[in-house]
Amino acid sequence: MIIDASIKEEIAEAKKNISELSAFVGFDGFIDKIVSPVDKVDYENKIQHLIPTITDFAKRVGSAAGKSANIELSEKLDKLGGNGPIMANAQLSLGLGVRYVGALGSPDIHPLFKDFSEATTAISLTNPGVTHALEFEDGKIMLGTMKSLENINFDTIINSIGEAELVNIFNQANSISIVNWTMLTNLTDVLKQLTVSILPKLSEKKYFFFDLADPEKRTDKDILEVLDLLKDFEPFGKVVLGLNLRESSQVANLLKIDEQDEDLSLRAKAIKEALSINSVVIHPVESAHCASDEGTFNLVGPYCEKPKITTGGGDHFNAGFITAKLLGLSDLASLAVAVSTSGFYVRNAVSPSYDDIINFVNSY
Repeated sequence: MIIDASIKEEIAEAKKNISELSAFVGFDGFIDKIVSPVDKVDYENKIQHLIPTITDFAKRVGSAAGKSANIELSEKLDKLGGNGPIMANAQLSLGLGVRYVGALGSPDIHPLFKDFSEATTAISLTNPGVTHALEFEDGKIMLGTMKSLENINFDTIINSIGEAELVNIFNQANSISIVNWTMLTNLTDVLKQLTVSILPKLSEKKYFFFDLADPEKRTDKDILEVLDLLKDFEPFGKVVLGLNLRESSQVANLLKIDEQDEDLSLRAKAIKEALSINSVVIHPVESAHCASDEGTFNLVGPYCEKPKITTGGGDHFNAGFITAKLLGLSDLASLAVAVSTSGFYVRNAVSPSYDDIINFVNSY
């Protein structure tokens, strides 16, 4: 990762404004059980050899067809999860005030979310889902149970908060991030209702950030419907859509954008123009790309070959990018903050402070 001195200075200078910013994030919530499948165990020396790659894991599973298999999962940790809580936690660590509404436990907050809920003055709508995150050197496989998330709908939100209070909560936030559309089956209707009933009552414009969160299991019709909704938020602020590499390919195909162009900055631009929104950000593992009204930008790295954790890396990227935009940073500086937020997290398995971001950027 090569960052110009002027970009480093821009990022460092913005620190003085971060305590003045507030963010809203919603509406999911998961208990993440981070595990790694075991290949072999040396019981004499108490050493576990993990299955290194998804390809190796697929071979192991495939070899059990018509037979059976018993694959041990090495437990790393249980942690609060879900795109929303992880993103909100990252913004908290960066220094923003954060308000959260989502699936954190019912009738009581789950113990894993206790400190988080206090820090974000959270309102819980239902019980969290549960995800077993199988981590490998080349990616992760998320196995989830999420029946409780069907309870997240506009009526539940209004009954739990009240329309006037929801308007107040949104008014106090500089950005509104609504994530994990794929797992929240009623979220499309929630978005429609927000544009009709809530957003017209806001006193000023906001940044709106959306993350579909691996929509492969949803129908093409459903995905196109929610993508078409995004432009309806533009009258109330600036809309940013965040996509990983796989999501960007799927969205480009659905929008009939030429998929053969390997320039991801141009792909981001084509998606932005097709959706009529302010910005599209694409973040593959080894780089980051953005298209906005400012133009197209990209940044390489910093790739981590042996991460301590990968689950939540994309959510940290998203938190870093939208926080940087709130600070008034340029798109290129925002990409640098985003990859540094994610890069620090996967190396250290903890969310960075803004000082950590400054130091991380200065180290490259």
